Amino acid sequence: MIGDSALNKTTEISRRSLFRDAAAGAVSFLIVPRHVLGGAGYVPPSDKVTIASIGLGRQGQAVTMELLARPDVQIVAVCDCNAGSKNYVEYGDNDLLKSARKLLGPGYENWGEDLSSPGRVKLTHEFGTSLGMGGREPARRLVDAYYGSRKGSASGGYKGCNAYNDYRELLAEEKDVDAVYIATPDHWHATISIAAMRQHKHVLCQKPMTHSIGEARRVAAVARETKVAAAITVNNPSSDSTHLIASWIDDGAIGHVREVHNWSSRPFWPQGIERPKDMDAVPAGFDWDLWLGPAAERPFNKAYLPFVWRGWYDFGDGSFGDMGCYSFAGVFKILNLTPPTSVESSTSESYAETFPKASLVYLNFPANENRPEVRMSWYEGGLRPSRPGGLRREDQQLFEGGEDNEGIMYVGDKGILLAGFNGNHPHVYPESSKYAAPAPAARTGRPRTDIAIDQWIAACKGGPTAIANFESERPVTEAFLLGCIAQRLPGDFLVWDEEKMRITSSEKANALVDPPARAKYRV
Repeated sequence: MIGDSALNKTTEISRRSLFRDAAAGAVSFLIVPRHVLGGAGYVPPSDKVTIASIGLGRQGQAVTMELLARPDVQIVAVCDCNAGSKNYVEYGDNDLLKSARKLLGPGYENWGEDLSSPGRVKLTHEFGTSLGMGGREPARRLVDAYYGSRKGSASGGYKGCNAYNDYRELLAEEKDVDAVYIATPDHWHATISIAAMRQHKHVLCQKPMTHSIGEARRVAAVARETKVAAAITVNNPSSDSTHLIASWIDDGAIGHVREVHNWSSRPFWPQGIERPKDMDAVPAGFDWDLWLGPAAERPFNKAYLPFVWRGWYDFGDGSFGDMGCYSFAGVFKILNLTPPTSVESSTSESYAETFPKASLVYLNFPANENRPEVRMSWYEGGLRPSRPGGLRREDQQLFEGGEDNEGIMYVGDKGILLAGFNGNHPHVYPESSKYAAPAPAARTGRPRTDIAIDQWIAACKGGPTAIANFESERPVTEAFLLGCIAQRLPGDFLVWDEEKMRITSSEKANALVDPPARAKYRV
C-alpha cells in the first residue's frame, strides 16, 4: 500500500541526539548493545554516513543499491514525486528486480513479485527496452528489506526508512541526515543541490551536474562557500585509462594534440519531435507539478517521462548532456582544457522543443603553456568521423555503429590515439611497443567501477576532496552545455566570454546561458 511519509515516521531517538545528550549529562546511563562495541567487519553507527536518496528512477535505484551494500553508509530516507510505477527503463529484462534480489541475498529469491517487469517497449524504431520498478515506495520497501535481512528478520520487519514526495519536506524533517544523493531529471539537479548544501548536507549528484551554465556557476559557488563534499558520479577523471592516455600524450606518443573526435551512439530516446497536442491523465500517486519544478508549466503527457525526458530542452540535455559529461571530464584532465572560446554545430532538422536526431558539434579550446589550440568534434545520432586506414579490427569496430560502438580519437601531429568512448583500451598509431596498454590486472574485492563514489564518501568523512567535485567539474559542464546551446541554433557561430559568462555573438543564444526558472523553484 502506498502511504504518506508521515505514516512512516519513526519514534526512535536519533543516534546523534542520543550521544550528544548523553555527553551533556541529559541521559544518566546508556545500555549499549554488544554489536555497537565493534567486531570484524562492523562499522559503528557513529562512523556511518547517513544518506537520503532523492529521485528513484533507474539510475537512482541502481546507485542507492550500491550505497546500501556499503557498510559505512546508512540510507535513512528516500524521496520521489512518484509513489511508484513499473514504467522505468532497464538495461536488461527485469534487471532492477533481479539486482534488488541479488543485493538482498539468500532467502529473497522471490522478493517483490508484485514489482516484476510488465514487459518490453519500443522507445524508438531502433531501441527497445524492458520496463521496471521505480518511485519512492518500491525504494523504501527495498531499503527496509535490506536492513531487515541484515538484522536476521526474514519477514522484513525493519521499518527505518522514511519516504517523501517533496525534497523540501525531507530536508526539513531529516535534520540528522549527513548527505543526499540526487538522481532526478537534469532540470532539478541545481535546485536540490543548492538547497541541500545550504543546509550543510554533502551532495552526490548524478551527471550532468546542472541543466544550464548559470546553474553550474551557482552550484560551484555554493559548494565553495559551504565547504561540503559535493561531487558528481563521473569516474573518468580518476580512471586508469585517463591516467594512461595522459602519460602517453605527455610523453609525446602522438606529438602535439590538435584535434579530438568523440562519438556516441545516443540518443536511445525520441528526439526531433514536436510537443504532443493532447493531454494524458496524470497517473495516480504522481505529482506532475512537482516533477515539472523549475520548468515552465505544461499539460501532462506520457511523451515526457520517464527516461524520454532527456530529449526535451526543458528537462534534459540530450545525448551531449547524458554522455559528454563522462568523456569530457576525461579529456579535460588529459589535455588540461579550459572552457572553449567558440562553439558551432551542424544538425539534422531542428525542432522547437527537442534536441535534433543527429548532430555534429565543434568546440574550439584555447592553447595553454604545454599544447596548441584544440578543436574538438562531438558526433551523435549515428554520425562518426572518417575512419583512418590501417587500424586493427577491434579499433575498426569503433566506427561501425551500434549501441556499444562509441569512441574517442586524439589526433596529434605525429600520429593518432584511439580508444573506447571513456578512454578504455587505448591504442597508438603508428604502433609502438613503448605505448602498449598493459593487460588488465587481476582485481580482488569490489570492482573499481565506482571510484567517484568512493572518493565522495571519503570526503564526507573529512578526507581529500573528490576529484569530480562541483568546482572542478564546473568548466567541464560549461563546455558541453555550450555544445547543447549550439545544437539548438545550428549554423550559428557562438563566441564565448568565460569571464563575463556571456555568448557575445548572439543574444538569442545568450538567453539560453541562464534561463529563468519558475518563481517558486528559483534559487
